[in-house]
Amino acid sequence: MVIEVPKVIFERVKKEAEKLGISLEEYIVELLSQDLNPRDRAKEYVEASKELLTTSEKEIAKSNVRQAAEKIWGACALAVKAYAYWREERRLASHRELWEYSKIVARELGNWVLEIWNQASGMHTCFYDEWCSREHVETALRAARKLIETISEKITKE
Repeated sequence: MVIEVPKVIFERVKKEAEKLGISLEEYIVELLSQDLNPRDRAKEYVEASKELLTTSEKEIAKSNVRQAAEKIWGACALAVKAYAYWREERRLASHRELWEYSKIVARELGNWVLEIWNQASGMHTCFYDEWCSREHVETALRAARKLIETISEKITKE
């Protein structure tokens, strides 16, 4: 799906997302889900994270490693945010809070979460510095899928 918006609006939204240190997609999801109750917001976030993984796969197929990497980061960030909303109705608003909360998720789901979180964070760096290869991104994508599916199962059970 493609939505066209005036360039001035796009640039404003992009600038706001950059100020917050989040992807454009993540910022838009935040804007559109702000009126939902925390449980529904958690479900919305996890569904958006799954879609970002699908988009990442498409970007890999087009050899757009940089965009694929950023989609992986956004997907994992949204999944951790979803968990925080689901678990304690908490909004995570910074990279610091995401990093701190990833430890809570790891305590509850397993230390493998921290390994995947580190890979996802590497993908965020890759987006800005363009240092990673297709293999890096494909490996991170497989790991991200495990994190997102696990969080999705936990959130949708209840």
